[in-house]
Amino acid sequence: MKQKETLLNSAGIDLNQTIEELGDEHMASSHDTPLREDAFEMDDDLKMELIEKHFKEIMYILGLDLTDDSLKGTPKRVAKMFVKEVFSGLDPRNKPDAKLFENKFRYSEMLVEKDITFYSHCEHHFVPIYGKAHVAYISNGHVIGLSKINRIVQYYAKRPQVQERLTVQIGNELKAALGTEDVAVILDADHMCVSSRGVRDTSSSTVTSFYSGQFEHSAQKRNEFLKYLELPR
Repeated sequence: MKQKETLLNSAGIDLNQTIEELGDEHMASSHDTPLREDAFEMDDDLKMELIEKHFKEIMYILGLDLTDDSLKGTPKRVAKMFVKEVFSGLDPRNKPDAKLFENKFRYSEMLVEKDITFYSHCEHHFVPIYGKAHVAYISNGHVIGLSKINRIVQYYAKRPQVQERLTVQIGNELKAALGTEDVAVILDADHMCVSSRGVRDTSSSTVTSFYSGQFEHSAQKRNEFLKYLELPR
């Protein structure tokens, strides 16, 4: 028991703060994903080994028969999925390299890439968030490849998230990558923590936005962007 308490305390978990005390107060504290300073000292192989071990314990506690052919490989599969796939955006080594190109065509209007499919996970219940991202920017002399916009969206989506933070992270990364303030981002997503548990509302979606530069200060630019998306202004 002492060993488990030491591990939990080292991970920054307050043993005196129960789930009941936390309740439904799901407040995001920062635009940055909350990570410990030593988050990447452990290599991926060790992370997967430990996750496999602990997920096996969870399955055992739930009463599942881990000798069953269908279940015995699940802990290993889950561990690999967490580290290499659905939470791979936690690792800064996986950040896409958004190479800039000169805007040789002197294209000065907004560029819009819409309906970028993304999958993320709610950090409160670790269940899926999925939806569409719509992105626009106005070049200040440089552009990036269209696929890099998708990759930036996917990178920040592949981590435990809240939608508001995800929207801001994508927006700020595009500003930094493009060297322009003129960026807009809209996310329209479904949350399994709403549809599959709790209130179990399957008809609602959540829309969040990020506007910077001309998109923030010009209603005309915002409306033009929304018109391209065929969303209500």
